[in-house]
Amino acid sequence: MELLNDKMRVWLQNAKFVKPHPGVYVLYNRAQVPIYIGETSNMEEQFTKYVDTDFEGDPCKQKTSSYQRMFTTDSKKIQQDLIHNFRKKTGDIPACNSPPLG
Repeated sequence: MELLNDKMRVWLQNAKFVKPHPGVYVLYNRAQVPIYIGETSNMEEQFTKYVDTDFEGDPCKQKTSSYQRMFTTDSKKIQQDLIHNFRKKTGDIPACNSPPLG
């Protein structure tokens, strides 16, 4: 289920080559199910941090195998819209966007 009009990219092969622009991104597991919808003011910085820290030790995001991204200055609104539309379509939000239990 692709959420953005961007081609699906293999995570580690491409994550280090994004530009330092604001945008939204969707992380997918191997089954190409969206597991996280994120936004950032600097895609290059965010992705470099994810690669260097293995998603900051987050076991949910560590299941990432591919991603889509879109550069935009309205990233917070687009992220909220994507999560809203995902919830409307599936009845849930992506697993890594869920608040942690406990």
